[in-house]
Amino acid sequence: MVLHMTLAVSAEPYDSHDARALVAALDAHLSERYLPAQRFGPNLRQEETESGRGVFLVARVEGRPVGCGALRVLGGGDAEVKRMWVDPAVRGQGVAKAVLARLQDEALELGATRLVLETGIHQTEAIGLYRSSGFERVECWGEYAGVPTSFCMAKSIGSASCPTP
Repeated sequence: MVLHMTLAVSAEPYDSHDARALVAALDAHLSERYLPAQRFGPNLRQEETESGRGVFLVARVEGRPVGCGALRVLGGGDAEVKRMWVDPAVRGQGVAKAVLARLQDEALELGATRLVLETGIHQTEAIGLYRSSGFERVECWGEYAGVPTSFCMAKSIGSASCPTP
């Protein structure tokens, strides 16, 4: 008999208890893979996830918070995927894909025509997820430009094409 999990993905304040716990788990995970100089500080602010500017999502399985992801509007048609993380105990069960799909829907509602993101070169699972979801590698921009451990990607989600951020 195959058991099916109940997965729910919903918007939540970036400073909620569950959001803070998931982001702390993500940061702990990143600290295991990258030296402090290779990690970016908390470069997502709560106001960037508020209505009209972005969103922070929490994924729950059977009511338990197991993953998260955020989106912030950059302008010029671009929206950036941020703070993606899924509890290792439920990886491979579609949680990250569900969060990413919901982020894309939110981006479209905010008028974005392209999703962009930065992940790290040591996060091969994340790179695989993004590639399987239609993202392609692009030149890194802004604070990510020239960082040897940064791996930047983009995906068109609208009809208009946009320049690299």
